[in-house]
Amino acid sequence: MAPPILKLDDTFLSFGGAPLLAGAGLQIEPGDKICLVGRNGSGKSTLLKIAAGLVEAQSGEVFRHPSSTVRYLEQAPDFAGFNTVQAYAEAGLGPGDDPYRVTYLLSHLGLSGDEDPKMLSGGESRRAALARVMAPEPDILLLDEPTNHLDLPTIEWLEGELQKTRSALVLISHDRRFLEKVSTATVWLDRGTSRRLDRGFAHFEAWRDQVLEAEELEQHKLGKSIEREEHWLRYGVTARRKRNMRRLGELQTMRSNYRGHKGPQGTVQATVSDAQESGKLVIEADKITKSFGERAIVTPFSIRVHRGDCIGLVGPNGAGKTTLLKMLTGQLSPDSGIVKLGTNLEIATLDQKREDLDPEDTLANYLTDGRGENLLVNGEQRHVTGYMKEFLFQPEQARTPIRSLSGGERARLMLARILSRPTNLLILDEPTNDLDIETLDLLQEIVAGFPGTVILVSHDRDFLDRTVTSTIAPAVPDAPDGRWIEYAGGYSDMLVQRKGALEERKRAEKAAEKPKTQQATASGSSKVKLSFKQKFALENLPKEMAKAEAEIAKREQVMADPNLFTRDPAAFNRLAGEMEKLRASLTDMEEEWLELEMLREELEG
Repeated sequence: MAPPILKLDDTFLSFGGAPLLAGAGLQIEPGDKICLVGRNGSGKSTLLKIAAGLVEAQSGEVFRHPSSTVRYLEQAPDFAGFNTVQAYAEAGLGPGDDPYRVTYLLSHLGLSGDEDPKMLSGGESRRAALARVMAPEPDILLLDEPTNHLDLPTIEWLEGELQKTRSALVLISHDRRFLEKVSTATVWLDRGTSRRLDRGFAHFEAWRDQVLEAEELEQHKLGKSIEREEHWLRYGVTARRKRNMRRLGELQTMRSNYRGHKGPQGTVQATVSDAQESGKLVIEADKITKSFGERAIVTPFSIRVHRGDCIGLVGPNGAGKTTLLKMLTGQLSPDSGIVKLGTNLEIATLDQKREDLDPEDTLANYLTDGRGENLLVNGEQRHVTGYMKEFLFQPEQARTPIRSLSGGERARLMLARILSRPTNLLILDEPTNDLDIETLDLLQEIVAGFPGTVILVSHDRDFLDRTVTSTIAPAVPDAPDGRWIEYAGGYSDMLVQRKGALEERKRAEKAAEKPKTQQATASGSSKVKLSFKQKFALENLPKEMAKAEAEIAKREQVMADPNLFTRDPAAFNRLAGEMEKLRASLTDMEEEWLELEMLREELEG
């Protein structure tokens, strides 16, 4: 094992009240790709700033290798003194670093380098900051939410860059798929302390649940031990008082530990308020178009949205996702074509810019619309502080101004307000921004189980795969030209169908290039059919998929034992590794079968 190039030990930091960090640690070795995970407000960003030397802990040890270089991705870059983005990014280079790296990174991040830093949007500022910290290829790269404001093509490009970088990485992100693809180790920050798993994020949630179950069991055992000792205290101590003073002291310690145990922060508990059922046809768009100047945003596009549909919109920034969404919901009129909205619609919207929030308003006033201390949820009067608790806000925060909330807390507050109101059409524009993993889980459950209709815009591939029934994407992903296509299923399903369509076009182009006589001979001899190998695969893949699913189920049953991880961590890790390989194999088989099935349908007309 290589010696660490950066190490934090027993880090303590408090801003008054309960400590934010109470013994947390972080060890970075050359080549590490660590994801740092934890609830909003658990101290992830603070720990990263301590590692970067931007914040000083009140106690604890910090070691940085004297020759190692560290770069930290700023949330709010300081462009003072720079006339162009190129100059700002190049200022991050060290002696001997290649200036071409800046040009390369800016180009892939959608910037020319000539932009005036004062005129950049929030997303462009983040891209410029990414180019600045990545260009020197430092020994340690600390990235706090690097995918915020990036579109899907750029996120996928960034994944590839980080996978092949020589820098050691520590990443904070809410994007599950991004963390799964990049990380090889996980540090979990929870209740002020940290735990490390030497496996990527794909294994984190199963491991976390095992740890919490083991902790719960230990608390239960401690409670039983206290009961036994208290029985002894009542009935057995009198005759042996002098001999058993030590035992009395141990009982007091056990009681103190039991009372002082701080359990994991609760999970958000919420359901959507029931609304009157909408009509069966929610939205009908017929050949709608939209252009800004000479640029076509939407060329003739038609769609029918039915009650119960969950539709995702994806595409690069600037492709027109929000414009299309606004046309479909009647907020923006099309240049041509017709949009008809169904009957009995109760629409609730979560806007990506959080424009609905007045920073000077209080949490209670925002949730109740200024109507006192109560709000109506599912026809029931609820006190605002009780309702706030369901979304992990403390009662004392009721009079707190919104400006003091973090980005994740603001998203949670808007979610609380939306879910308190009757709705049957949810419009979610980048709903996953700033949400922690647990709140993201809740949102996924709400969207997947919502009895009404959902239309959402998102760059979160995992969220799309878990929720949507169809995906609308640009026909030309790399150079949107206003044409949009609806694909069945989630983001991964869309990629498979798009790949099949591309291969079909290539086959058609190849056939068109053949001499006409050759085409006539081919058509006269026999109808094109699946090869023997393709037929065999189409018939046997379902059996192989069933076998893989059975193997996964067997391992899941063994891993369901709450004591397995503490009893035999090696067996737990071996089973988790086997499950990862089986799931990857199952995904490959499913994709191959889907492509062959589409080809068979095409050939059989």
